[in-house]
Amino acid sequence: MPTHLTPTQAAELIPHGATLMVGGFGQTGTPVHLLHALAERPLNGLTIIANNIGEPGLGGGRLLRNGQIRHAIGSFFTSNPEAVAAAQAGHITVELLPQGSLAEAIRAGGAGLGGFYTPTAAGTPLAEGREVRQIDGRDHLYIPALRADFALVRAWRADTAGNLVYRRTERNFNPLMATAGRVVIAEVEEIVPVGTLDPDQIVTPGHLVDYLVQATLTTAELGSSAAVATAEGDDLRWRIARRALAELQQGQLVNLGVGIPTLIADLITPSHQLTLHTENGMIGVGPAPTTGGALDYPVNAGKQPVTALPGASYFDSAFSFALIRGGHVDAAVMGGLQVDEAGNLANWAAPGKPLLGVGGAMDLASGARQLIITMTHTDSHGRPKIVPQVTFPLTAIGAVDVIITELAVFRFVGGRLTLTELMPGVTLDEVRAKTTAEFEWQG
Repeated sequence: MPTHLTPTQAAELIPHGATLMVGGFGQTGTPVHLLHALAERPLNGLTIIANNIGEPGLGGGRLLRNGQIRHAIGSFFTSNPEAVAAAQAGHITVELLPQGSLAEAIRAGGAGLGGFYTPTAAGTPLAEGREVRQIDGRDHLYIPALRADFALVRAWRADTAGNLVYRRTERNFNPLMATAGRVVIAEVEEIVPVGTLDPDQIVTPGHLVDYLVQATLTTAELGSSAAVATAEGDDLRWRIARRALAELQQGQLVNLGVGIPTLIADLITPSHQLTLHTENGMIGVGPAPTTGGALDYPVNAGKQPVTALPGASYFDSAFSFALIRGGHVDAAVMGGLQVDEAGNLANWAAPGKPLLGVGGAMDLASGARQLIITMTHTDSHGRPKIVPQVTFPLTAIGAVDVIITELAVFRFVGGRLTLTELMPGVTLDEVRAKTTAEFEWQG
């Protein structure tokens, strides 16, 4: 049976230079008390494997602020501006992986595999230096498995044998990391006697857990997920979101990206018969609650509290991205920085900016059956976003099916960029003046 420790006692097990896997998506499912106890210790040179490095001064962000992190492997470091500043200043080194590749690398490590091949990120800056192999006529990158000296995970309940039950979207990376750490320390809300937990609800068997730490979460430890945020969008963005909703078909499983796509969730009614998937581990996403936070509700990919519709289900991040890469998500609606005549997409980084936050964009762009891009027709400087060839870092090659802006709808018909619809009050001349890509017009 696992030993029961306080956060301070658990932190004392970890030496200088250790490699740590840290569960969580944003601050949801993050072992924040363990991380804060580590921040009180005089140790440094840590390698952190996690989706992100907490928030400023919170969770892993406290270790970062103390200068205790040497290297980080993860997917979305831009959620913490202090992590971006530390990387730019050379205080930490960073390895960026698409979120699905990160999850699968951890799963592979825990399953005793050496690595895997994935089409995600092929042809993008994240492919540089990696082995490439053609499988079924498509480029695949080799991603080595990930393992760690310690896995720090967060669960809802444990029994005294170490069996773990997770709450809603708090699963994310936690069950995966519990298999891939040499020593597993589980921070939990409650520890109950053996036999109390329903075996059908246990996700992580106690055999994997070495130490248990009981610690109660408060809203102060949830950061940006502590409360509902108001959906923001001007009239122009709401118009784009409404047109994108009209593109979706009844019965589809749909993933909505951050930005304009997020607005679509507030427009969906039961009559649309759509089911929403969020890559941090949920199917059946409902609208945002009127009050409350991540202590009361699941969170979406934007780390904001949402409701769960009847029939909803939760799962870990590796399964979530298996659904995406396996072609089980019918449509993904994402934002865009640039789309070109060949259907190439750039939506995660701008030239000259640090490549520190990709999230699930590359997995979704290459794995969803249909990719719909919602974006303003020009950027804040009036420069066209629909261009002959993308100049921003690539997200995916030839993946875009539909582009929806405030001016028009474009489709790729027979491989050709084709204007198929003008928005009300918009002229063809206006679209031509604000589009540098060549396109056909189906008027």
